[in-house]
Amino acid sequence: MIRYAPAALFGALSLSACAQAPQPAQHASDTPASSASSADATVAQAGDTAVQAGTPEARVREALRRLDGAIQPSYLGAAPFEGFREVLVGGQILYVSDDGRYLLQATPFDLQTRQFAVSPNLLKHRRELLAQAPRGDRIVFAPANPVHTVSIFTDVECGYCRKLHQEIGELNAQGVAVEYLAYPRMGLGSQDYKDMVSVWCAADKRKALTEAKAGKKVDARDCKNPVTMQYDLGQQLGVTGTPAIFAADGTQLGGYLPPAQLRQALDQLAAGRSGSSR
Repeated sequence: MIRYAPAALFGALSLSACAQAPQPAQHASDTPASSASSADATVAQAGDTAVQAGTPEARVREALRRLDGAIQPSYLGAAPFEGFREVLVGGQILYVSDDGRYLLQATPFDLQTRQFAVSPNLLKHRRELLAQAPRGDRIVFAPANPVHTVSIFTDVECGYCRKLHQEIGELNAQGVAVEYLAYPRMGLGSQDYKDMVSVWCAADKRKALTEAKAGKKVDARDCKNPVTMQYDLGQQLGVTGTPAIFAADGTQLGGYLPPAQLRQALDQLAAGRSGSSR
């Protein structure tokens, strides 16, 4: 029987984002365990067959535990389609069948709404995480009366981040406000991280970020800053490359998108929300 390493199960990078540098693997001892449901499954072995009892959530938790004891879901709830649970593991979305047998990585596409399907509860979870980063800690480029606002995890060295920032004026003209969060993809302690700290510590953060993304030398600065917190937040949200764009409702829109295409995607999301509320 062919066996796949659990690490190989988690997410491919967008072709329109700069990949994150490899990070040290996390073990169960490195991450606080999520509190399990009081209805966790009890498992009795009968030869090679596991007899499972309890709720779908309990069966899914037990199936993931048996796959790899280090897996600690940070979110587990009903999937946007029947028969599966939606699971957030290290920021990556997985779908596990209610009986704990099948695991899917692919993001389902809803042919009726013509959008990727994500449950309302997972979107709420993402919004709550994003709300942990105060607007005052972000670097904001916004028009006078924005139609849409996006949160973008960015890096000063990433080519796609630089391309997106070169079009920030067009994004604002499209009615899109951009709120940047720091995500030094080379990791904490890297020169990339130090440069981003210097940007966030500048008196004029917008100018410092624009110059850094234009390839200009970043003057070293240090202060109390949110870079580490925002990086950790990005990891909780499953950011694996930059730019990582999140709509106000928690939908992740992937990597770089041209301004008109991003505006169109945001309009479609808004239309979908208004349609579902009728």
